Amino acid sequence: MWASEELRRLAQKNMELAKRSENGGNYKLAIKYYNKVAEILKAHIDLYPRHPLSKTYRRQIADIRERIKQLEILMLESGSGGQVAVAATPTHERTSKPAYLLDEGEKPNVRWEDVVGLEDAKRSIIESIVYPSRRPDLFPLGWPRGILLFGPPGCGKTMLAAAVVNEIDAYIFHIDAASIMSKWLGESERNIAAIFREAREYERRGKPVIILIDEVDALASTASQEVGGEIRMRRQLLKEMDGLLEKGHKRKIYVLGTTNTPWRLDIPFIRRFQKRIYVPPPDYNARVELFKMYSRPLKIDASVSFEKLAEMTRGYSGSDILDVCRDAHMRVIRELFERRGGKGEPRPITMDDFKAVLRSRKPSISPDILKRYEEWYRRYKAI
Repeated sequence: MWASEELRRLAQKNMELAKRSENGGNYKLAIKYYNKVAEILKAHIDLYPRHPLSKTYRRQIADIRERIKQLEILMLESGSGGQVAVAATPTHERTSKPAYLLDEGEKPNVRWEDVVGLEDAKRSIIESIVYPSRRPDLFPLGWPRGILLFGPPGCGKTMLAAAVVNEIDAYIFHIDAASIMSKWLGESERNIAAIFREAREYERRGKPVIILIDEVDALASTASQEVGGEIRMRRQLLKEMDGLLEKGHKRKIYVLGTTNTPWRLDIPFIRRFQKRIYVPPPDYNARVELFKMYSRPLKIDASVSFEKLAEMTRGYSGSDILDVCRDAHMRVIRELFERRGGKGEPRPITMDDFKAVLRSRKPSISPDILKRYEEWYRRYKAI
């Protein structure tokens, strides 16, 4: 990994030169250094295509190219040939509020009743966030500030997070872990510090703050996968999460993380997520309710048995069941267009339509990966 670290060091050095040139108003020189950073990261991706940070580097390259375009526009507007007296404020610092702070209209329209099943998970989240937010005086020993939702894709982690957002009147910082790391090379730890600083400022206004981090494993992966600045970023995140648990502080700031790969989390982060909640594929009763919910806007034949369908879809995720209903509906739509040119109304969806779909659509979650989730849950569960 020596060459990998050397490339990162060169990229870091050129990024610092680029930002120094930009801050000094020398946009032409800044563009030169930004291009150099992009070239180095591209070389790293070509040499190490399976490196755990390759996805992040691709996003960094995209961000750099976008910044170059912005600087080229500023050069044209100034007519200075690339040198200006005062550097313009970077785009990502111009907004009056953090870009990741959701406005009221941006909050997802999901309620607890929209989350089918997952009763243990819902209860744990309510006890950890909703109750303390409403009556903090009832919690002399404090309450959990770090909550981890883990499980296979498509099983409701995002739905649970969205539901709690609407259950309490809170500020929502919605963070994509990869974008924190990729925004500006070498500034990941400063991004983390800024997020928590702003969270504390908003919490002082009298409302809770939920920091929702998707793909939290990208920030908190095991030390064996760390390179360069990621070490500092991880330490900063640990420091900030520890700060939420300081004795005497009852801040209403919560870190709600989601991940499909909890085994990538390092032990120090596992400990800071006091609640670790498994979000498994839906059980039989939940599958029945999911088929009913997704079929509600469709025309369903009397031959359809949701109970039988639930039996036939053991191991399917919630999103798998949604796809099954879509495909069954598409069968009758396709038939309508092929036989009648799209005129008239489609016939009701029958049980045979669902069976035909299930013959060609298998669950997206393998039994082996489910065993891995269950093993991790038995070892680290905290609900």
